[in-house]
Amino acid sequence: MSTLPPYTSFNTSSIFHAHSSIIQTRPPIQNPPPTISTPINFADPNQRNLVAEVSTKSVMTYGANNTPSIIAYDCGMKFNIIRFFVNTQKVKLTVVPYDYDLEANPANIQWDGLFLSNGPGDPAMCPQTIRSIQYALELNPPKPIFGICLGNQLLSLAAGASTYKLKYGNRGLNQPCIDLRTGRCYVTPQNHGFAVDASTLPNNWKPLFINANDLSNEGIIHVNKPFFSVQFHPEASGGPLDTAFLFDKFVGHVRNISQPLVLQDGLVYQKRTYKKVLLVGSGGLSIGQAGEFDYSGSQCIKALKEEGIEVVLINPNIATVQTSTEKNDITPGADSVYFLPIRPQVVMDIIHKEKPDGIIVSMGGQTALNVGIELWNSGELQKAGVEVLGTQIPVIEATEDREIFSQKLAEIGESIALSNSAENINEAVIAANKIGYPVLVRAAFALGGLGSGFAANDDELKDLAAKAFAVSKQILIDMDLRGWKELEYEVVRDCSDNCITVCNVSTIYVAYYCFYTMC
Repeated sequence: MSTLPPYTSFNTSSIFHAHSSIIQTRPPIQNPPPTISTPINFADPNQRNLVAEVSTKSVMTYGANNTPSIIAYDCGMKFNIIRFFVNTQKVKLTVVPYDYDLEANPANIQWDGLFLSNGPGDPAMCPQTIRSIQYALELNPPKPIFGICLGNQLLSLAAGASTYKLKYGNRGLNQPCIDLRTGRCYVTPQNHGFAVDASTLPNNWKPLFINANDLSNEGIIHVNKPFFSVQFHPEASGGPLDTAFLFDKFVGHVRNISQPLVLQDGLVYQKRTYKKVLLVGSGGLSIGQAGEFDYSGSQCIKALKEEGIEVVLINPNIATVQTSTEKNDITPGADSVYFLPIRPQVVMDIIHKEKPDGIIVSMGGQTALNVGIELWNSGELQKAGVEVLGTQIPVIEATEDREIFSQKLAEIGESIALSNSAENINEAVIAANKIGYPVLVRAAFALGGLGSGFAANDDELKDLAAKAFAVSKQILIDMDLRGWKELEYEVVRDCSDNCITVCNVSTIYVAYYCFYTMC
């Protein structure tokens, strides 16, 4: 067998020169394409009056029998704005071209309010629109004015402010905008390349919204007249529609309806400080906890540590990130870790020893929730002066108790699949016959399919119910949803009622049932 020679230095320049000589001696290309001598003229859309290109060329009226009457300047208006006004707000909407002379009013339109639509391009290219807005601003008594997107920039220019072109523009369905009246942040849809310079707003004008990302202006408002506008789209057909209340506000002004006073929630000034928090961890590895909740618990520890709070963790599972002894900036880890069973008495023993200010049970799966509910209902947590942080116990009970959950949905007018709870086998049989076979039998306050299954008749039901009652004092008899499609949304909500949809999941029920850990 031959062996490889030992490695020695090798001069690669010889290979380079050999290849370069081959390249240099390559024959010329036959029939090369002709050289373009005339330079290519690229069209610059910033030099075009895009609004003039997309605006209507004639006056059109929608909802002719509705009242009151609103004039809408079409600078590229979306159809859904018309639907909002005519179908939802029940107003008469007269749509005019962007250059319609409001002062001359050649169509002799009787109007009670003025709407300024969205549109493309530079607002400075709409001097005719700006002059008409300036005329409307000087009317006495004033008539309400509301603008969206480009309408925000046009109203600002008419008031005496200036605009500028953003480097990239704000576009997409998830632009966060802060209401400067309340401090609440809304997720908004946007598509614009220009913005208002809020520092140039004249007296009696104030910023109404700002962008939480780049702090650019997202709306203006007059301090004592019914004039306001926003940079985003409250009416976006694809949503979100969180700010559709702005249409209510505008039309309310037009109808001479007194608008409610909007104030910041005083709750933000009632923040309590915490020095030490007990986190109930994910427990033993099983479906519905541990793996799924190790991440949330780890992130909870990280968030608490960023606030300078001492973290005490109880979790008997050593095979988790949150119990790891390796600590760094990404996974700081708890200050103290108890590898003990997650049971009510054990948790109380730790509380008596560590004396935490608060406890978090919503990051550890069903076991942690059950312990939190038991300690709360027994009064042990209140007696020890430990506050439940995050999701409160009554809310947890409402999501897990089928009867309470059904009542909550009924309060907001939402329907729910047929379901009944039972605390003995006789009640289960009555519930199943009321719903109609086949039915799903499952244990309440349990995850991972524990004590669950489908029953096609009374005998199968009794067998399944007996097994379910072995792990829970209450069982649920649900309508069979096999073959149905589920759309599940994960929503994060804070104390200021800010809601953000993190993700959604679509599932087809075939031969299994999905169990929820949080709502």
